[in-house]
Amino acid sequence: MPSISTKGLAMPESPIRKLVPYAENAKKRGINVIHLNIGQPDIKTPQVALDAVKNNTLDVIAYSRTEGSETYREKIAAYYKKQNINVTAQEIIVTTGGSEALAFVMGSIADADDEIIIPEPFYANYNGFATAAGVHVVPVVSKIENNFALPPIEEFEKLITSKTKAILICNPGNPTGYLYSKEEIKKLAAIVKKHNLFLIADEVYREFTYDGKEHYSILQEEGLEENAIIVDSVSKRYSMCGARIGCLVSKNKELVKTALKFAQARLSPPTYAQIASEAALDTPNSYFTDVIEEYVERRNILITELEQVNGVRVAKPQGAFYCIAELPIKDADKFAQWLLEDFNIDNETVMVAPAAGFYATKGLGKNQIRIAYVLDKESLKRAVHIIKEALAVYQD
Repeated sequence: MPSISTKGLAMPESPIRKLVPYAENAKKRGINVIHLNIGQPDIKTPQVALDAVKNNTLDVIAYSRTEGSETYREKIAAYYKKQNINVTAQEIIVTTGGSEALAFVMGSIADADDEIIIPEPFYANYNGFATAAGVHVVPVVSKIENNFALPPIEEFEKLITSKTKAILICNPGNPTGYLYSKEEIKKLAAIVKKHNLFLIADEVYREFTYDGKEHYSILQEEGLEENAIIVDSVSKRYSMCGARIGCLVSKNKELVKTALKFAQARLSPPTYAQIASEAALDTPNSYFTDVIEEYVERRNILITELEQVNGVRVAKPQGAFYCIAELPIKDADKFAQWLLEDFNIDNETVMVAPAAGFYATKGLGKNQIRIAYVLDKESLKRAVHIIKEALAVYQD
């Protein structure tokens, strides 16, 4: 039999999606599955985006420009200006989701066996993008005890070698919901400038900040123009995950020029999805006001309910719509599978994402789960009740 590549064998499974067959089997048995495992918002996509596709009169669905249509990139630049981020359309490459933007970044800044430092736990697919690029993820541990705040900068310094090319953060964070402060961004800016590294920020959850806190982008930091790279997406901002439109943003001309060559190899981002995404930029601010208010209520209910479950410890998110909960069990993978195969209350169970897949350090996160609070408040209450009752009878 022909052999599979070493790289292919090393590609990690998604902790978010690997349990899907068990969930599908549960549904076939008549079990209602409450999905806490994936960040697919139930918030309605802005009507203006839907209408832009429905009412379009294209005769030919043609290629767009490799870097994305000029009108869309101009509107993205205008959006950023409202966020106090001054970039031009020429400093933006439209990508097929934030995922492709990350793949382009890794391909542009790192060679095989180079290293990127990432605070863990982190978005699980960073492992996949790094593996595909032949890049090594070097984790620096953040802890639930201090709400997954930025680890001491000295911990980053210890890990920097001649192979280190960048530090990558997600702000606000998936899976932790942690929002990096302006002071923490400044500490990271200082260290990447000192060691001549890139600072990559996945800012797809920029709008989702709570408790009066504000997002501070790496591209708002003066003097970081040659080091800063933003990865962004419409997926969560406008509840348009299926559009698969994101972008890469940097003022580093050489970086953009290099990433464009990767983009040329895949020709162009999808045409109709760009039309929808361009229209979505006209969404009124009231949309976000309502959405954020809803997520704050969901977060508060979820955290309150989880804190009442014996043996559970949970970090309080300041942004995005995820949290990490630590359970009184040994193996969250086995618990998550058991929930789908062997446990239900009134023909209802819960699907969660085991958190070990969000770590690069083996053994960490084994008793943790990630919860996406993208469901209505009553569903969240029922889900926590099911988890509580499940924990009461579960045997490791």
